[in-house]
Amino acid sequence: MRFILFFLLTLNLFAIDAELTIEKDVESKASISIIEDQNRAGSSPRHEKMFATLRNDIKMSGHFNLDTTPHRGSFEDDFMLPPELHDREYILKYSYYPSGDKLDVKLIQVYDNSVIFQKNYSVNSPNRYPLLAHNAIVDINNALNYEDISWMKRYLIFSKYTASGKSEIWIADYTLLFSSVIVRGGLNIFPKWANEQQTVFYYTSYNNRIPTLYRVNMQNGSRKKIISSQGMLVCSDVSRDGSRLLLTMAPSGQPDIYEYRLGGSKKRITKFGGIDVNGKYLGDESRIAFVSDRTGRANIYTKSIGSSSVSKAGVYGNNNSSCDAFDQYILYSVKEGKSVNIYLGSAYSSYVRPLTSNGINRFPRFSSNGKVVLYIKQSGGRNSIGYLNLATKQSALYPIKIGQIQSIDW
Repeated sequence: MRFILFFLLTLNLFAIDAELTIEKDVESKASISIIEDQNRAGSSPRHEKMFATLRNDIKMSGHFNLDTTPHRGSFEDDFMLPPELHDREYILKYSYYPSGDKLDVKLIQVYDNSVIFQKNYSVNSPNRYPLLAHNAIVDINNALNYEDISWMKRYLIFSKYTASGKSEIWIADYTLLFSSVIVRGGLNIFPKWANEQQTVFYYTSYNNRIPTLYRVNMQNGSRKKIISSQGMLVCSDVSRDGSRLLLTMAPSGQPDIYEYRLGGSKKRITKFGGIDVNGKYLGDESRIAFVSDRTGRANIYTKSIGSSSVSKAGVYGNNNSSCDAFDQYILYSVKEGKSVNIYLGSAYSSYVRPLTSNGINRFPRFSSNGKVVLYIKQSGGRNSIGYLNLATKQSALYPIKIGQIQSIDW
């Protein structure tokens, strides 16, 4: 049962405030200040949180030199700006409603007092207030033709232990300031998004006699059984068109990777006598990356689907796990003494780049565009969810608490 160690790594969950690190030259960024509508400022406890969320989203975009001082003024009057802000390039004005479910924003170009973006946002519950900020900052970023940051709008999906032999599946915004349980009852683990729109997901239920993979449609609440298998069953990746799944299955005791086509056919991809798990599609999806112990310790390998030839891809370290892939690039965790660090490598070259340098860093996941890395960090007795923006070198750590995470996807 050693293969369980590749997956069942548990960490504390739920975020509070963010810590951000800026590495890009701030002089090359557009300067921006935030002004809150003075008529609605401070009318609920969430108002302070809204400012903090807007501020952190702007920082995490990596595209602005942000004035972090809170300012208040008229939302309607585009010409009345505090004198100390006249040297800014942009002013973001926002009006957050006392109900907690509506946000109005406008972006003003200071030199000519022109409104270059304005929009109203709403959510169906005040608990979803972080999504108001994420949507606004993504839209403002797009209005300025900056590099895409729509990953901020995506949901995390994760499994959280609640008691012995019991777990729940949750969704959350990327900061974990909003979270909601979507599957309860029994042992439900390994959730995986099934499409880019995040309207469907897979998960494994251990509530029957044998592990069973289900597909859930979040729009209508329907649940469909996909496949069952003795031993273990994990959906580790989904093809871009959604028609194929990479499954880790152990019908005879030893885990191997299978490709399952929706409709019922499956093909065994690996046939090693030891442990092959966590398959991820590479490039045009004719190849996979995966974790194997075929040299005695866990490491990252690649192979073509339908070929028996296997290549080692984890060129650095000799105890590597927790892999993810995007195009030709691979993320993996490397055990280095008492630390576990995340490295970025390539399936087709010896390229390798360290992304973390201390603590225990696991579960690396690429964003949907491959530009941002999510991971879970343990350091100094506390746990955090971390993000690394590979394009702008921006990073964030969100301290987390309450519960134990079993697996995560976004």
